[in-house]
Amino acid sequence: MGEMTTTMLAVMLPGFFLYFAKDSINGVSAGKWIMGIMVRDAKNPNEVPSFSRLLLRNLFIIIWPIEFIILASNKDKKRLGDNTANTIVVKNPDKPSRLPRILALVGVGIAFFTFIFLFAGTAMKNSDAYKVAVKEIEQNQEILVETGGIEGYGMMPIGSVNISNGNGQAQLEIKVLGNDKDLNVSVYLTKEPNGEWKLIEMNK
Repeated sequence: MGEMTTTMLAVMLPGFFLYFAKDSINGVSAGKWIMGIMVRDAKNPNEVPSFSRLLLRNLFIIIWPIEFIILASNKDKKRLGDNTANTIVVKNPDKPSRLPRILALVGVGIAFFTFIFLFAGTAMKNSDAYKVAVKEIEQNQEILVETGGIEGYGMMPIGSVNISNGNGQAQLEIKVLGNDKDLNVSVYLTKEPNGEWKLIEMNK
């Protein structure tokens, strides 16, 4: 699980930074551009706040339940991040027409779900359960004969890897790329606390 955790952190940490810095370009994030709004200085609505103030404003999203309560109860519709960074959200006078914003919204949605898919697949492929499954596949003579020899594996495995209190269960479907024929192999593995992953069942 160490390598899986490292992979998750390597992806998540830059992602969190980019999210918290999302308004750093002229006070407008992709979402605000789509909505036709922008972040400005509370005392001077024509001035773009500094990067550090925009970053500080977004850090308060971590405590979003409190942010939501303050926003809902504030007559000026300002959340805690705005009050702390002395910022305000205003309408964008250069708001683009509806069609580009709709297309951008669709693009953001596709990019988001693609990222989730790739992130989950990469994390799963770096898990110890996947590595044990591949090792078992490569030692299975029936698979070796049927594929004519293994060339590689599909880009993204399908399934899940779950660990709770040291006990683990993994159900994976792995595409095996063969010299003569490709196979979809389903494996079920379990793990005991402080133990190694063990193959319980394999089907093709």
